[in-house]
Amino acid sequence: MKVVKTIKELRQLLPEGKSKGKTVGFVPTMGALHRGHLSLVQRCKKECGATVVSVFVNPTQFNDKADLERYPRTLEADVQLLQAAGCDVVFAPDEREIYPSPDTRVFDFGLLEKVMEGERRPGHFNGVAQVVSRLFDAVKPDCAYFGEKDFQQVAIVREMVRQLELPVEIVRCPIVREPDGLAMSSRNALLTPEKRAAAPLIAKTLFAAVDKVCSVDLPTLKQFVADAINASEHLRLDYFEVVCARTLQPVASLNDDCSKQACIAVYAGEIRLIDNVRLT
Repeated sequence: MKVVKTIKELRQLLPEGKSKGKTVGFVPTMGALHRGHLSLVQRCKKECGATVVSVFVNPTQFNDKADLERYPRTLEADVQLLQAAGCDVVFAPDEREIYPSPDTRVFDFGLLEKVMEGERRPGHFNGVAQVVSRLFDAVKPDCAYFGEKDFQQVAIVREMVRQLELPVEIVRCPIVREPDGLAMSSRNALLTPEKRAAAPLIAKTLFAAVDKVCSVDLPTLKQFVADAINASEHLRLDYFEVVCARTLQPVASLNDDCSKQACIAVYAGEIRLIDNVRLT
């Protein structure tokens, strides 16, 4: 496994595989890796001839400076995990390598970015599009792998690929959960023991909502989720939305004729956790 820090080094490595007809698979990450990330790497290895993983905490997608500063950075441990997973290349650039000059591009994702994470984190998805497009330009992958925990982000990246007409397939991969149901996230490492013990209630409540979907209306379902989460002294609901899985727009009724996704964001102290499940 090679670890490189510059785009020049990266491009010197990748043409060899391309010339031998290998497809290049790419897993973009912000590090602090866990089994969820490694599941993306494993799928990438199965489906592609070469696997590249980036480790870069992207400043342009944080609208909260404190959130950026406390985001975990564990590059040495990440490299060890990726080597054990059989990764071929780790791309670990610094900020100057990705942004030699300020990225002033402004993307327009329409209604996709006007709800949920986009509504509550202004500029977040523009920052995601900036960094992912730059990483795609550096790696030039055939396929890129993203976890469904960031359900809205995957939709944004797919729309970005469509708008920029990039020759990369976006592969959506299932959420990986802890044994107690909590969706794996790098932010979980920041939870205090009390908050970590309370956090599985998020998934438990989502799964309970799935069980109730055929017997209640939408307002009742939303109230059930809010009451369940806010009953914990360690958790506070930010939002719970039932959206059309394709458009991400909130549904008017549980009887709306579309595939529905239940999406949630919860504060555990200062740490904000997101999760989602398919409803129908």
